[in-house]
Amino acid sequence: MTVTLNDDQFENLTLEKHDDGVWVVTLNRPEKRNALNLATIEELITLFSNAPRAGAQAIVLAAKGDHFCAGLDLIEHHDADRSPADFMHVCLRWHEAFNKMEYGGVPVIAALKGAVVGGGLELASAAHIRVADAGTYFALPEGQRGLFTGGGATIRVADLVGKSRMIDMMLTGRVYQGQEAVDLGLAQYLEEGSTFDKAIALAQRTAANLPLTNFAICSAVSHMQNMSAMDAAYAEAVVAGVVNTQPAARERLAAFADKSAARIRPNT
Repeated sequence: MTVTLNDDQFENLTLEKHDDGVWVVTLNRPEKRNALNLATIEELITLFSNAPRAGAQAIVLAAKGDHFCAGLDLIEHHDADRSPADFMHVCLRWHEAFNKMEYGGVPVIAALKGAVVGGGLELASAAHIRVADAGTYFALPEGQRGLFTGGGATIRVADLVGKSRMIDMMLTGRVYQGQEAVDLGLAQYLEEGSTFDKAIALAQRTAANLPLTNFAICSAVSHMQNMSAMDAAYAEAVVAGVVNTQPAARERLAAFADKSAARIRPNT
């Protein structure tokens, strides 16, 4: 079943489709440092729920303005004066959006810049690849705001940097930048130039893979991390049995066998 997604379906996101299957999804609330209100979360759910069936081969998640995302829209949160039950359901919608990103099977490459803070870091951590520059900074300031993470930081950010570092970030407001942030796993790439250009290049390279292979990499690995070692070994074997015998891979395997395929070389 195929679906159609177009830019005119969104108000807080922009959607640009390239001919090579790369989509550019841009957070479009620069006046709010791209803070996430509930309407934006709902748009993210719509987009990432349908992107695999709408032809996306890879997605660059970018942001308009100087900052990637400053997290939860605190003004909306303050003005809404939600009950505990109401905010619990808001958090569950955040989880829905970010789970659709991580487990949806389409590679998501985040082009980071400026603030990647609070819920913005939770959003970024749901992407499969993150590209930062020297001006990108990562923080979880919930402790200073009288808040607690609600969009998956205890799952994804803790997985990236470790429980103790995440607790430190929340308690003290510690900020990570540059090579230190990359070394901790908050990003995989540190660019001197445009993070967007690098993200596009990575997306183009990724989109050239077979869709089923990308689906397995971007979905099965995360599922297996949630399993026991024994269950993960079984699941890995099943996924490999399906992916490694797909008819579409035969041409690529033949190219390797006859030595016409590009070889893996060391970096120069």
